[in-house]
Order: sequence, then C-alpha cells, then structure tokens
Amino acid sequence: MIEKARAFATKAHKGQTRKNSNSPYVTHPIRVAKRLQDAGFNDELICAGFLHDVVEDTSYTINDIEETFGPVVTELVAAHTEDKTKSWQERKQHTIDTVKIARKEVKYLIVADKLDNLLGLEKDLQEQGKRIWKNFNAGYEKQKWYNDAIVKNMYVGLDIEDIPDYFFEYEEAVKRFFH
Repeated sequence: MIEKARAFATKAHKGQTRKNSNSPYVTHPIRVAKRLQDAGFNDELICAGFLHDVVEDTSYTINDIEETFGPVVTELVAAHTEDKTKSWQERKQHTIDTVKIARKEVKYLIVADKLDNLLGLEKDLQEQGKRIWKNFNAGYEKQKWYNDAIVKNMYVGLDIEDIPDYFFEYEEAVKRFFH
C-alpha cells in the first residue's frame, strides 16, 4: 500500500515544483511520509503523508483517494486538506483549530508537513534571501503567527509518550526561524 501511495502521489504531482525552487513537488510528500515512517507509524498514516496534498493541489478528489486507499487514509487526508475557496487566514485558522482538537494521527500528519515546509523555507531563505516571501500569500509576520499557533496547539491532548521527536524538532525550527 505504501508503494502504491508513493506512485499515486508521484503521478498526481507530476510537473509541479516547489514554490521557491525547481525541485519536483513530490519530494515534499515523500519527505513527509519518510518522517512518519521513521517515527514508526502505521501504513495508513504513511500513505496519508504521501497523499496529503493531492486533493488540495491536483485534479484528484477525495473520492479518488477513498476508492484507491480506503476510509482510514481518506479520513486522514481529508482532515488535512485545505478548502482553497477560503482566504489564507481562514484556511490557516482552520488548520490551527484542527491541530488543537484532532486525534493524534491527524496531528502527526499536520506537524510532519509543517516541519518539512519550514525546513524547506529555512533552506530557501539561506540560499535566496528575503525574496522568497514574494511567492507566498502571506509574508513573514503572518507565517510567524501561523507557525507559532501550530506549536502552541500541537501538544494539546497528547500524553508525553505520544509525542514524536519531530514535534520538538518543529518547535525548535520555529524558534530558530521566527525568533
């Protein structure tokens, strides 16, 4: 199932590139899935890592995900899919609210995604400087607010033994990048 999800994501994101580079977009979901796999999570969550941006950024629908991967993967992907008809602020507030109240598997997916995005942004800033912000719907201050809010809410409802190491890595990356 994991290889099937990787192949599906590769096909779905074919021709897409990351915001500040010519890197194939699929490198991002591959890294997210690897982080989830390295943390020891189940196949469904790893598959959701590969597929988390498919519905949001390609022509595939949530029904396509369900037909191919079943209800568990679909629920995880759906919980992390933004409604692109809403404003940036509304979408990000929804993600913040979700990470606060979601079950732990959804939190794991969201934070793995946010960590990879922030590490990529950090690299882009080092290589390209502040011009990276021109490719975003929201600049530094709004990105700071968003990432700080994710950190503040990602631990809610989790016992210490349920917190993967990469949550702490994300918290440190937010401090390093924004503070």
